[in-house]
Amino acid sequence: MKARLTPLSRWWPPLRPKPGVGVATPGSISPRTGVFQNANSTWLNGRSFPADLGAKLGRPVRTANDADCLALSEATDGAGKGHRSVFGVIVGTGCGGGIVHNGKSASGPHSATGEWGHVPLPWAQGDEIPGNECWCGQRSCLETWLSGTGLENDFERANGHRLSGEDIVAAAATGNGAAQACLDRHASRLARGLAMIVNILDPDVIVLGGGLSQAAHLYKVVPALAAPYIFADHADMNLVPPVHGDASGARGAAWLWRD
Repeated sequence: MKARLTPLSRWWPPLRPKPGVGVATPGSISPRTGVFQNANSTWLNGRSFPADLGAKLGRPVRTANDADCLALSEATDGAGKGHRSVFGVIVGTGCGGGIVHNGKSASGPHSATGEWGHVPLPWAQGDEIPGNECWCGQRSCLETWLSGTGLENDFERANGHRLSGEDIVAAAATGNGAAQACLDRHASRLARGLAMIVNILDPDVIVLGGGLSQAAHLYKVVPALAAPYIFADHADMNLVPPVHGDASGARGAAWLWRD
């Protein structure tokens, strides 16, 4: 009588690799050094965060810039679905951008593609010169004007006291003139910054993300404010809110593993 062998898989299922983890972060990984660069959460800079986190979790980790993840999320099945080119904008704690073209995130030899928050405010007006000092060491970066912190700083400079971004928006809705003037300045600066992007990339759609993307007035006023600065015979900027919310970038990090 022949012995019958029972497969071990009857008691132990076959081993499968642990699923990967995607993380949306500020900054990017330097292709030259393999560690983080340009993160406004400056403790990340110079560190091998994906490897460190992967070692702690016991899982493979992929990271990408949060604006890149926003653009990828919305281009895949959100506000940019079906469009060839999508520019995703973060206006929140910081200010950044990401580009998706034909469904893939654009990148370059410096991993600095879309770093829109660290170019100077274009078409600066008299009271905007020389501009604010930025944590990156430059002056008048868009991040110092357009981020939530930039909005709050602008209100404080004009009025001598500080309000949160949410309180500024709420105060403007009740007819507070100082708050409304602050939002008007912010919208003008956002419009000029995005007009520059249109003149360089000419994306099919621009998706806002981050906390300030919840400010509904931006979608109404910014395209018209940008029009005089767009180098074309028509200026119909397609500026839209994210389908997946102001934290769509966190969702987009999951798409880093779609292969």
